[in-house]
Amino acid sequence: MHVLNVVGARPNLIKIAALSEEMRRFPEIESTLLHTGQHYDDNLSRVFFGDLGLPSPDIYLGVGSGSHAQVTAGVMVAFEKELAACRPDLVVVVGDVNSTLACAVTASKLGVPIAHVEAGLRSFDRRMPEEINRIVTDALSTWLFTTERDADENLLREGIPSEQIHFVGNVMIDTLLRYKDRALHTQVLDRFGIEAGQYAVVTLHRPSNVDHPDLLRAILGALGQIQERLPVVFPVHPRTRARIEAFGLTGQVDALPNLHVCEPLGYLDFLHLLARALVVLTDSGGIQEETTILGVPCLTLRENTERPVTLTQGTNRLIGSDPERMVIEFERILSGDIPQGHAPELWDGRAAERIVQVLLTDRSVK
Repeated sequence: MHVLNVVGARPNLIKIAALSEEMRRFPEIESTLLHTGQHYDDNLSRVFFGDLGLPSPDIYLGVGSGSHAQVTAGVMVAFEKELAACRPDLVVVVGDVNSTLACAVTASKLGVPIAHVEAGLRSFDRRMPEEINRIVTDALSTWLFTTERDADENLLREGIPSEQIHFVGNVMIDTLLRYKDRALHTQVLDRFGIEAGQYAVVTLHRPSNVDHPDLLRAILGALGQIQERLPVVFPVHPRTRARIEAFGLTGQVDALPNLHVCEPLGYLDFLHLLARALVVLTDSGGIQEETTILGVPCLTLRENTERPVTLTQGTNRLIGSDPERMVIEFERILSGDIPQGHAPELWDGRAAERIVQVLLTDRSVK
């Protein structure tokens, strides 16, 4: 069985790491790794290969950045050529980035079956590009591997046959559980001069937060108030950094002495940073899941989430992007009002194992 595993962006690498390793355990599986190059920056891609022990990609498309249409079209054109050349038995796509959508559409039109890992997640907000990517990818996939029961229900409502839906757990958590102990031995806290449990972490990258000058200015203002109470580490996504510079907000950031701005970190350093934080403020989907397993309070700066299990069972609070509420909710955490969560069902480090077993036993795979 020849499996073509596709990655395009930093979160994909975390998810594919456990799956790729599990596939290598079976001689009957020939696994090829293709990187579209959607994230090509060292800090967003290459360093993760080293941290996660991933082999270098067998195929690198080198598409690079651009508008949604440019990235999607570029991946489709380049991927079509590679797919026609290697003709795998199936294509595995993960997550919800533009590369996921582009490769799913291309594979479908060439008649190559698709497995979608992390299927069925829905924010029910089609203003989010990721929501469109999720819906289309799921509609085209033969195997839909879900991380939570809500995702199964979403897919059934959309008319996906139940026999194609497999609740397997969360491959991102497989990777976290494997590397957590190693991550906690990095020296990242010393780099920032901070102590465990005595700092906050913030990440921002979604257009709804960073593409509007007044809102981004106000969010930075809220971070200014928060950093007066607690050191804040802010690994800045290249997209966010570009917006800060374009909107003339660099001076506002530089004026905050307790806001530690840095480039995106490698996987091990960032996992250490999350694990020891008092609180995390983010608009990332994956970080909502990671903080739930780490038992760290997470304040999600969005009006909705496609990962409701992190609210009902985890440590996540959905607080929107109102800067005043950001400060209020931060103060709640400081006062000891901390959400208590537990590991959701099947988030046990064995999701990749379950996925591979489904693929090995499904007679529709060659």
